[in-house]
Amino acid sequence: MTRKLEPGKLVLATHNAGKLAEMRDLIGPFGFEVTSAGELGLAEPPEHGTTFEENARTKAVFAMEATGLPALSDDSGICVDALDGQPGVYTADWAEAPDGTRDFAMAMRNVEEKLAEKGASTPGQRTARFVSVLCLAFPDGQVEYFRGEVEGTLVWPPRGKLGFGYDPVFKPEGYDITFGEMSAEEKHGWKPGDATALSHRARAFKAFAHDCLGVA
Repeated sequence: MTRKLEPGKLVLATHNAGKLAEMRDLIGPFGFEVTSAGELGLAEPPEHGTTFEENARTKAVFAMEATGLPALSDDSGICVDALDGQPGVYTADWAEAPDGTRDFAMAMRNVEEKLAEKGASTPGQRTARFVSVLCLAFPDGQVEYFRGEVEGTLVWPPRGKLGFGYDPVFKPEGYDITFGEMSAEEKHGWKPGDATALSHRARAFKAFAHDCLGVA
């Protein structure tokens, strides 16, 4: 049985501004005093995992050990079927520019170029999914995992200036617009009491909220 998390101080183990905003939006209604690893000036631990779970654990445990507080992390990425699941856990690495910054416009072009090399031009050849794994690390070392996925197709050129990362090229199944064209509320598609969730992160968070916060 998953352990409950009592309201109080919580560290979001991320330095990614877009991810931090989304996680804060999702956890906001639950009465936690939230700070982030970036705001606390914590280093970013090296991520050598080959799964989303391994990398999520690395970040959550590092933040928990540095602060003595419960820490919630997210490791997420886009998995493209025609590219054998790439970039997957290396989603952020594909955006790493020569100067060390992250350039997601470049990353989206890289994906598109590789799809073109494969001759993937029809929607059926351009299927992909966003995956999010949340890891909650308690101060005594116990960890819990929560996974969410959303299926979709990749479009080109990018559409929309909302969201972050690869959102402008991802059109979720059943929708005519990309994540980059959706407001935060539309993209999440979930709030406490709702039966559904749209984004991968919202689906993972819904599982976390149900199991750890006792929310339907």
